[in-house]
Amino acid sequence: MLLAIDCGNTNIVFAVFDGENLRGQWRAATKTDKTADEFGIWLTQVMAHDGVKPTDVDAAILASVVPARNFDLGKLCEKYFKCKARFIGEPGLNLGAEIKIDSPREVGADRVINVIAAHEMSKGPTIVIDFGTATTFDVVDAQGAYCGGVIAPGINLSMEALHMATALLPRIPVRHPGNAPVVGTSTIAAMTSGVFWGYIGLIEGLVARIKAERGLDMRVIATGGLAPLFAEATKVIDQIDGDLTLRGLLAVHRLNSAA
Repeated sequence: MLLAIDCGNTNIVFAVFDGENLRGQWRAATKTDKTADEFGIWLTQVMAHDGVKPTDVDAAILASVVPARNFDLGKLCEKYFKCKARFIGEPGLNLGAEIKIDSPREVGADRVINVIAAHEMSKGPTIVIDFGTATTFDVVDAQGAYCGGVIAPGINLSMEALHMATALLPRIPVRHPGNAPVVGTSTIAAMTSGVFWGYIGLIEGLVARIKAERGLDMRVIATGGLAPLFAEATKVIDQIDGDLTLRGLLAVHRLNSAA
């Protein structure tokens, strides 16, 4: 079985694949002070709850945008699963996709993996929207090459900044305003409308500009925890896949195992 690890700025997702089948996934906060042993004890316990033993795992692959976590996650794989993790971006790892940007090493591992998975699904020009700590829009062409993207502040990050930088605006949850008017008649209503419909405007505006710039009718795939919330309010998102990054890790592992 394959242990796939997606280390983001907010959360680390651990998943186990048995062939093409996702056996289970578990989520932990990305804390820079957590050791390999602390991760290992917790992970083996939650895996056991779902019937997966450490000895079932014989390979590991990892995408990380938090370099401070890489050493401990690598040690976790070696000590608790007896395998050496392959890191996205390491020399010699075949991604099966060309990266057509000015400095390929600058692009986050998760963004590259997302477009690899998206191309496997759509087999055509695609925009991937990832609702994470940042909201990213990434483009893959018909040949599967990564062509660049757009990075905007994530919605939760924006809301926290709004609350922290003002004396009177409260911290509010992200939610659909429902049938409420766009123009709010209270502070909470105005904030809810501004945050939600503001992000819908961001999504629709950027997707339209990307399609117009490239002159293509592109498929739009969304991932990340807030993808379903926004997808129900706009027609520009064609598909939601919450496991897109994990599927991309599986695809890269499959490619390199077959080599």
